[in-house]
Amino acid sequence: MVRLLPILVPLALATTALAAPPPPDALPLAEIIGALEAQEDVVFIDEVDWDDEGYWEIEYYRPDGRKVEIRVDPVTGRQRR
Repeated sequence: MVRLLPILVPLALATTALAAPPPPDALPLAEIIGALEAQEDVVFIDEVDWDDEGYWEIEYYRPDGRKVEIRVDPVTGRQRR
């Protein structure tokens, strides 16, 4: 494993770099999160990730304890299923 480390680290960094950032006309992430937090069924947001298909993946919990995973368009702020 020690011999593989010098190979795996650059490979992992290169893979991460392949994901494109949000487009220039994207809404600020704070605005998207703020709109989500304003909904009555959102208790807290657990995780936010940028996926390689160009959407924000957001996980949150509802008052009944259920975990919800959504994808949000960065330009419109609308949820994608």
